[in-house]
Formats: sequence, structure tokens, C-alpha cells
Amino acid sequence: MKRNKNILIALAAVALMPLGISAQEDTHETHAAVADKVIAGQRASLAKNTVGAGFGPQSPRDIDSVGGQNQLAFSAAPASVAMNLCNIHFHKNAEHRGGEFADYAGNGDGDGYQSGFEYTGRLSEAELKPVTEEACPSKHGGLAPGDTVEVHYVHSSAKIKPGPTLGACFNDAIKNPQLRVETQVYVLVNDENALDFKALTKHGNVKGLQQAMNIPNNTGTPVEYAGSTTGPGYNEKGSPFQVTWRVRPKVAKVNIASVGEWCKSNVFNEDHAHGVRNLVTNLELLSEISP
Repeated sequence: MKRNKNILIALAAVALMPLGISAQEDTHETHAAVADKVIAGQRASLAKNTVGAGFGPQSPRDIDSVGGQNQLAFSAAPASVAMNLCNIHFHKNAEHRGGEFADYAGNGDGDGYQSGFEYTGRLSEAELKPVTEEACPSKHGGLAPGDTVEVHYVHSSAKIKPGPTLGACFNDAIKNPQLRVETQVYVLVNDENALDFKALTKHGNVKGLQQAMNIPNNTGTPVEYAGSTTGPGYNEKGSPFQVTWRVRPKVAKVNIASVGEWCKSNVFNEDHAHGVRNLVTNLELLSEISP
């Protein structure tokens, strides 16, 4: 199982690289055209590498679109209250599309470039005021007010404790646990009265199960569907992991300073935002969302 866990940890790792776009309009258009071509090529490779291979439905997807033609069904994971929280991490920009996060943030080459969907709400000048200390800095850059993040609260049916990467969701007793991801999109604001990220990621033992205590319950009815793990490493290949997703359609505001503090110290060893996988649009790789 150690070998399996190492493979899982490697699969769970993602890279994040900045998208360099000049302020000049013609240069911007050139970058966008190149990125469009790259993503089209990656989607073509994904279709080629998965056709007839037996991959189950993939993620991320447009949660406002219910269509899907992938027939490889699997049983939905139990409710998160009946599972163990195993990992919390987040992505720069929303990986999913829909609800209040339907504005395209810009193209990337999929190999760690930022791509996703920005919050459609209006933020005040005060909320967008630059912060003195960059949140979650890395060699690829940190987070700023106005940025969108998609947080994944990953749950497992295995008996585990919360820890780093997807590897924390597996143990030697159960090699194929059910996985569920509770998903919430947040927009970062410079406002100490906004939600506190440390509180949003608080976890502990509840009736013998590891639980996330404060996942928002007022951000719309979650869209549940059958999918897979995500991340830019799967832009040209299928993910072999089966995941039950619940994606909340409304965005919540979170204090960027609290996100920066969380990145400095947490049991998941998360210190930066992860990159995103291209939105999966191939109906043969998507499950049908039940009403």
C-alpha cells in the first residue's frame, strides 16, 4: 500500500504557473489565440486517450448543464456526515462553471496556468484594496483581493485522519474507499468582517468521524453528480478515481488575510493555490445530472 499511496500522492500533486499577458491589446489577443489552440489540442488528446478505455465520468464540469453520455455508473458516496474528512485544498479560480461563477477568467495552457471562472458579483473599492502581505505566496505568485478560489473538502469512507494530498484518503484496510467532495467557491476580499477561512476549514471528531465543522449551508442547493478527481495533470488523460461531487452554486466572501494565515500552518500542508483542469465538455466523459 505504501507504493499505492506514493502513486496517489504523485497524482494529487498539481503545478501552478502564472499566465503572462501583456497590457497591450494585440499581445493579449495573441496569447488568447495561442491558449485557445492549446486547450483545443488538449481536449482532443483527452478524447483520444479515453475513447473505449473504460474511464468513468470526469470532472470538473458546467453544473448548470445536466447532459452527459457516460454510462459507467457507480454508487453515490454516503453523505459527508457519514464519512471522514481526509483533505482540504483549494484551486485558484473555480474549476467548475455555473451558478455565480460563470465569467471566464482567461485561457491557460492547462499545464498549471490559471484558468477558470471569476465571481460575477460586484465588489467595493474597499474590498478590493491591495493587502500589504501577499496571501499564500509561491514561486508562481500569491493571491490578491478579488481572486476566486474553489475549495475542496474531500471525504473518504475509509478510517483515516485528515492529512496532506489525496493519499490521506486511503489506508491499508480499504484500498478502494468511496470519495466525496463538498465544494464551495469563495471570492477573496480585504475585509476583516468577511468569513474567516480558519473557521471555514475547522475540523474535528464528531461521533467517531472526522468532520469539517463549518462548510457553508447558505450558498444554494448543491448540485450533486458523479465525476472524478481534478487538477491540470488530467488535461490529456482520464482520472481513474471515482468521486461523488456536491458543488454549491453561490459564492461566499472570505477575508483574504485569514486565507494567508491558514496557508502558513495547517494539517494538510497546503501553502498555495493549485492549478485547474480544463472544463470537461465532452459529453462522453460526463455523467447525466439527475434532477
